[in-house]
Amino acid sequence: MSCGIRAATAADAETLLSLIEALADYEHLPRPDAEARRRFAEHGFGEQPLFHALLAEAGGRAIGYAIYFFTYSTFLARPTLYLEDIFVLPEERQHGAGTELMRHLARVALDKGCGRFEWQVLEWNQLARGFYEKLGATHLSEWLPYRLTRAEIEALAQEEGERRA
Repeated sequence: MSCGIRAATAADAETLLSLIEALADYEHLPRPDAEARRRFAEHGFGEQPLFHALLAEAGGRAIGYAIYFFTYSTFLARPTLYLEDIFVLPEERQHGAGTELMRHLARVALDKGCGRFEWQVLEWNQLARGFYEKLGATHLSEWLPYRLTRAEIEALAQEEGERRA
């Protein structure tokens, strides 16, 4: 079965959110709550979008998606396409939708002059890791991901404010 890839629009927000819920279920994570769903639509399709979204469609229905945005490499002096999410419904895998999403993203990266196309994958997700390696991607073992949660960001911001006082 062939699939088509297209840019998502505001009219696709609920479709994307249903696919995001399917990803959450697949990864055993909580689904977005009502407030997160509202922010998602605003952040993706409001006046100043914070991300871009693609939909993979086959047989008249959405079967997968990708969410991406751009960062910047100071050493390359070029943008980097950062893939936040890519997901294809499990029953629709092995038909090329994931590859088509990645090819489309590679073309976007080239069109935007990107020097890199990066993403992260969960350590336990051997299917995804094998898929990415088959595409020619390299696992970066020398870089370690770090994260501040919302509460940690607030604490850090508060500490800075306290030091100024």
